[in-house]
Amino acid sequence: MPTEITINALITSERKKVWEYYTNPSHITSWNFADPSWHCPAAKVDLVAGGKYFARMEEKDGSFGFDFEAIFDEVKEFQSLSYAMPDGRKVKVQFLDKSPNTEVIVVFDAENENPVEMQKDGWQSILNNFKHYVESN
Repeated sequence: MPTEITINALITSERKKVWEYYTNPSHITSWNFADPSWHCPAAKVDLVAGGKYFARMEEKDGSFGFDFEAIFDEVKEFQSLSYAMPDGRKVKVQFLDKSPNTEVIVVFDAENENPVEMQKDGWQSILNNFKHYVESN
């Protein structure tokens, strides 16, 4: 069994907006990076079971980048989504109505190349960036 890592954020916004900003490529490119020296120049989302998720993540200076890809296993509009990455690792994202806020909980399988804390910190930084983006727009 892979190690599961859980991160979360309480976002000061209603659930429909949080869902839209999390799943719409025009918003994903504005928040999907852990550090200000990175950016997400492209994203595509086919938000149905069997649909593909794609995000290009790059350092702004062009020195490094990678494609993040996944296939959606399940999509429950405004509630949750789950997907699998090409290496088989799973991710589940929940959007809990905590009116007037929304709690986003992400549970993902750790990979074996980097320490668990490093992975948790990186994913949490991206989620924190998402929270800031939603609350600022």
